[in-house]
Amino acid sequence: MLALGFCHPPVVVRGRATEVEMSYYTFFKGALFKPLIRVLVRPRVVGSERVPATGGALLAGNHISGWDTLVIPAMLPRTMTFPAKAELFVGRGPVSRVVAWFVRAVGILPMDRTGGRASASSMDVVLDALREGKVVGIFPEGTRSPDGRLYRGRTGVARLALATGVPVIPVGVQHTRPPSLHRAVVRFGEPLDFSAYAGAGNDRDVLRHVTDQVMAAIQELSGQRYVETYANGVKAALREGRTLDLVEVARPGLGRTAPPLPGRP
Repeated sequence: MLALGFCHPPVVVRGRATEVEMSYYTFFKGALFKPLIRVLVRPRVVGSERVPATGGALLAGNHISGWDTLVIPAMLPRTMTFPAKAELFVGRGPVSRVVAWFVRAVGILPMDRTGGRASASSMDVVLDALREGKVVGIFPEGTRSPDGRLYRGRTGVARLALATGVPVIPVGVQHTRPPSLHRAVVRFGEPLDFSAYAGAGNDRDVLRHVTDQVMAAIQELSGQRYVETYANGVKAALREGRTLDLVEVARPGLGRTAPPLPGRP
């Protein structure tokens, strides 16, 4: 997930933001990104008061444009961060070095996507950030929508919510790609509490149910049509020239029964 919204002075260690990172974040947000966003996409914000004023929170949104990672933080009074692919933190050319400096400077969280222990360690960085009371934004689809529709969510959002107990704030964005004839819209939904499933561990049915609930809340805010397929697979098929028969359903989780709460038959 590209998170250039917000890599060598300060380094993020186990999710802890330094005072230098905070000052960089405040400067770039206030002096550059917020004014830029207001001019380019003229955002209308609904429900930002639903984001807790203190404590950790997980913002889960749809992903229709690379600008999403600028628009959402710019519209929040609180500081927030995103996980970003670890490759952004390693600068080899002039441009990539600037990008690497920037994502480190503002406290973006490095996410290794190669799998195994490296990926698990990256997830620990995000968990630590939430436990330390930060606001972390993620896009459960895992990539930008290839066609504007909402796609199946990855269960990482459920794992983070159940492991930390923080509320999940669904976010629905519209028209965030400039230029657009429409004003961008950012809607924050009611906090979702999944503490009842905290003891479920890595139960697949629970993880899928929680993820579907988050995606359904996002869909209600964004108004998108929903496809029960992972967006990454669709993008891969498009690159290879293959045609997929994509089936839309009314809402995420339709037809699946909610799993029993832990400790109950």
